[in-house]
Parts: sequence; C-alpha cells; structure tokens
Amino acid sequence: MSIATAVEFREAVLPNGLTVQAEIVPGAMTSAAGFFFRTGARDEASPVMGVSHFLEHMMFKGTEQRTAEDVNRGFDDLGANHNAFTTTEVTAYYAHVPYDALDDALDILADILRPSLRTEDFDEEKGVILEEIAMYDDQPFWVLFEQGLERYFGSHPLAHRVLGTRKTVGDLQRDQMKTYFDRRYSADNGVLVASGRVDFDELVARTETLCGHWPKGEPGRVHVEPDFEPGELEVDLPDTQQRYIMLLAPAVGIADPRRYAMAQAFQALGDSDGSTFFWELVETGLAEEATMHLQTHDGCGEAIATIVCSSENAEQVEAIARREMAKLSSTVDEDALVRSRAKIATSAMLASERPMGRMTRLGSRWSYGLEYATLDEEIAKISAVGLDDIRAALDSLPLDRLLAVRGGG
Repeated sequence: MSIATAVEFREAVLPNGLTVQAEIVPGAMTSAAGFFFRTGARDEASPVMGVSHFLEHMMFKGTEQRTAEDVNRGFDDLGANHNAFTTTEVTAYYAHVPYDALDDALDILADILRPSLRTEDFDEEKGVILEEIAMYDDQPFWVLFEQGLERYFGSHPLAHRVLGTRKTVGDLQRDQMKTYFDRRYSADNGVLVASGRVDFDELVARTETLCGHWPKGEPGRVHVEPDFEPGELEVDLPDTQQRYIMLLAPAVGIADPRRYAMAQAFQALGDSDGSTFFWELVETGLAEEATMHLQTHDGCGEAIATIVCSSENAEQVEAIARREMAKLSSTVDEDALVRSRAKIATSAMLASERPMGRMTRLGSRWSYGLEYATLDEEIAKISAVGLDDIRAALDSLPLDRLLAVRGGG
C-alpha cells in the first residue's frame, strides 16, 4: 500500500518568481505553512557574520502594519505553533494551525517578512543576540563544533558561524542588515510551502495578493570547493573534566545520490544504540557518547564522528573510532544495513504523519534545489541501497584522512 495514497502535490510560480508548493492531505484537521529562503551564514560577507540569524529575530519585531506585540498576539489567537530557524544555508518562518486558520496565519507570515527594521529595535535585539552567543559559549560541544568547522572549511563561507561572533554582531549596523535583506530576501530566492488541508488555488491567489509586490533579485550563491586539509586542532574548553573529540572527513553534498548509501553506512557505524560505536565504545564503558553522522550542504558534505569520554580513555577511544571508520567499507554487513535502513525509513515516515513534517520536508528540498519526490519515492531510494553501493561510496571518499578536533579534560 502506498504511503502517500491520499496526498496530492501542487506547484505554481508567481510572476515575481516566488514559488508556491503544497502537499494536500484532504482529511487533515490542521495546516502548516512556511516561507523558506535560500540564504544563511554561507551567504554573508565575513564582516557581517551572523546577520542572517540576527535578521530572523528582527522579523518578529514589527512591520508597518503590526507591532511586535501584534505579531505574537496574532499567532497566539490562532493557537499557532510558530517559529523560525536559521542555518548556514536556509532561513525559514512557519506556522502550524487549525486548517481554517491558515489564511490568517499566512497574513501574519507574509507581513513579518517585510519588516520595519527600526533602529531602536535593532539596538535592543543586538543585546539579545550577544546573550545567546554567550550562552552557547558555555556549551563545550558547541564551541568544539564551531571552531572545528572553522578549521575544516578555512576560507570557505561554510566556515561562518550561524550566530556570528561577539565582534561581528557587536559591530553590525542596521543599514548593513537592510542591505543584506534587500539582496537575499527577493521573491525568486524563496518558496511558500504548505501541507495539510489546503485549497491550493486559493492559497496561490492569496499569496499573489500578499507577496506579488515582492521584488525579484536573482541573488544566487557562490559555489567553491572546500580545500580540506587533514590534521589536528586543540580547542580550549576551560572547566571541563571530560574529553570532547570530533573527527571530520570529506563526504557528499545533499544532491549527490551517494548520500543514501553514506547515511546508512554511518547509521550502522555510529547510531546512538545498536551500532558499532555503541558496542565498541559506549557499551564497554570507554565512552559516554559516540556517534557518527553525515552532514550535507549545497555542493559538499562532511562525515562527522563525535565522542565524549574521560581523559584516561581518550587515546584508546579515538584509536578505535579511527580504526572502525577506516574499515567501514569492508565491515558493514547486510544485517547492519537492514537495521539502518529501517531506522532511516521510520524516521521519514514518522515526520510525514503531521503536516508540519511534510511542510518542512518540502521547504528543505526546494531550498537545496532538489526536485519534488514523494515519500514513497524517497523510501524506495533508501530501500534500494545495497552493500555494493555502500562500498562504492566509501571507496570514493574513504574515511582515513581526518581532521581531529579535541578539547577538554
């Protein structure tokens, strides 16, 4: 039986280039909608690092029609689950509401995406962002992760921190943010995605009314190959007793078909339970945590192992992790593949059971330039991966040239 039997996909593009997509689930009691933009930390100039995330906050500070209180009250009156997020490559704003409140939620979402960017709001929110940076600076693995990616990517814009630094955020000016907004938040750099009980023709007409005046800009994105150099980096993590380790190696980008094989291989190697890392490192008591995952981007990706252990065990733990990563192509077997395939497929199916999950999947795929695929088609690609595919993928990008990032203890 098809997973997506009752789901219909529709797409339209407005004259200004804004895309509208929906997965229509007629029997749903709710609807989710979100605007996704192809912009994030990698699209910033280094001196204004953090402007994407800062701007995300500013979107909720008011418009010409609404104050910040009006925005919050409007969402609350609808019973909306609403929020936003910023990554290195995508910024999104969304709401999940009862199906008959979708039009009202869309009104608010479209309005906040043309923000006032008042100087007094900007100055006040800057303090909030700086506090957020300070909060994350107290989290050892976050510090390790940020500095590790800076070393890994070097001069590549994917080295940019999503939050920015205290200096870049502290020095940022309101007019610099406005310039970034005008360049990156053009209609043709965004998509409105929706799922649940949706009247698509009405959705398109409403979007044309609300967003048809948004300008077209064709902002694009710079694509350059990361210049990876293996090696070591010691990160200062004061007042931490445990040892934190991150091992990184080049992998595939999000549009690369090899990602299905690599994701399953890494699941078998480093899932939180039942994996090689679990049995070799966690279950033996050598490490508190040991995971492996594939992180994909637009045009490139990384294999990342993350480990937490005592200082006394650190050398042995890292040696075991390196050994298992290097020989993964020859050790992954059919049993491990069956388990990893089932977990990945189950996760995808669980997300699809709510309009929010379907909406997020739609927006993410569009943001990375991926063609629409049904959940059935995605599950089929996951299920089609065999041991030969995994071995070919790992042989093309072996996990034996690593950047080791360590800190603490």
